[in-house]
Amino acid sequence: MSEENKNELTEEELEVTEAEETQEVAEEEPSEEEKLRKELEDSRDMYLRTVAEYDNFRKRTAKEKIEIYSDATMKAVSEILSVIDNFERALAVETPDENFKKGIQMIFNQYLEILKKLGVSEIQAEGAQFNPEFHHAVQQIENEELGENVVATVFQKGYMLGDKVIRPSMVVVANP
Repeated sequence: MSEENKNELTEEELEVTEAEETQEVAEEEPSEEEKLRKELEDSRDMYLRTVAEYDNFRKRTAKEKIEIYSDATMKAVSEILSVIDNFERALAVETPDENFKKGIQMIFNQYLEILKKLGVSEIQAEGAQFNPEFHHAVQQIENEELGENVVATVFQKGYMLGDKVIRPSMVVVANP
């Protein structure tokens, strides 16, 4: 081969080599459009994650707020229940002064209305089937007239706030 052919081959090889290098560089480095698409995709993903995280935070704090309110109400009501019990005992006592008894009854009714407004309800116990979630058995008796595990007597009323028990009813259970 002549020197000229060698140079020609070398130039051809050089052109092929340069073309290959250009192609490799093109494959290695993404185009500007691809970079922008990737950046847009990443930004969109980050935005969606932030929105989802904020939504979860909002729901969690709303739930916690409701639970805190409910717990505070339960604590306050549980303190008031001893006053309600004392009013019930006072009303059960015979007194010659009917106006005094009427006044006590009016105050007692006001307390009951406050409890009703707060969403507090009395647990129905007497004659109901014994349920350890709502009743606290302090005594057992045998009674042929009542069925098995029926509440015969209520010593102390129980109360609930919504579906949570503030204080269970203290009861006597028949035929356990």
